[in-house]
Amino acid sequence: MILFDVHAHMDFPVFADDLDVVLCDCGEEGVTVIVANGVNPESNRKTVALAKKYSLIKPALGYYPTHVWEDGLEAVRKELFWIERQRPVALGEIGLDYKECETESQKEMQRIIFKEFIALGKRLRVPLIIHSRKAEADVLAILEEEEAEKVILHCFMGKKKLVERARDLGYSFSIPVSVTKLDQLQWLVRHVPLRQLLTETDAPYLGPVRGERNTPANVRRSVERIASLVEMTVEDVANQLFMNYQRLF
Repeated sequence: MILFDVHAHMDFPVFADDLDVVLCDCGEEGVTVIVANGVNPESNRKTVALAKKYSLIKPALGYYPTHVWEDGLEAVRKELFWIERQRPVALGEIGLDYKECETESQKEMQRIIFKEFIALGKRLRVPLIIHSRKAEADVLAILEEEEAEKVILHCFMGKKKLVERARDLGYSFSIPVSVTKLDQLQWLVRHVPLRQLLTETDAPYLGPVRGERNTPANVRRSVERIASLVEMTVEDVANQLFMNYQRLF
């Protein structure tokens, strides 16, 4: 059974002391690909370095939404230029996050950069791995307006009508380990075709046990829960999900 994780943060300090062990455990669980997502210039460079060192890790480079207004447009655009030259397998983590925004100008700055990442994704022909906290409607509106391609909605928690809208637009959803306990994600799995689903962990976050470090090895739990929800064997679901990954990447 071939497993994969399209959204993890392997450059984070919590993995610094035992990354070799973590990746070994992932391999033993059948994880063959970990798409590590960068969140700012330092994180992007660490992610590129890890991808060069470990064949299991593939680099997705991006700019976490809240860092956009913290760092400013000039700094982010400089990073966009650098990212384009790296030829990453995906652009991520990118998107919108309105939870911590205090002004409309902060939101607008995020929207400007989000559109520029969408344009870059078209030029590179790579997937967009998208964060959408408290901004799901705006994310979908911008993606549709900009005619985005190869869209992956990371841990999408929008309302049911927004899930249906994204589904009908042909977007993909990456399902975290939280699907084992969250009704909202379980509903999503039941109402989105299996061909539009992928697996993720958001490691080191969103683990099966609150407060404990998550790792990509736990992606198996997502696959098992998805299989039970769609009433298929774990092996058949894993095979379809991996075909979905291959189609996008």
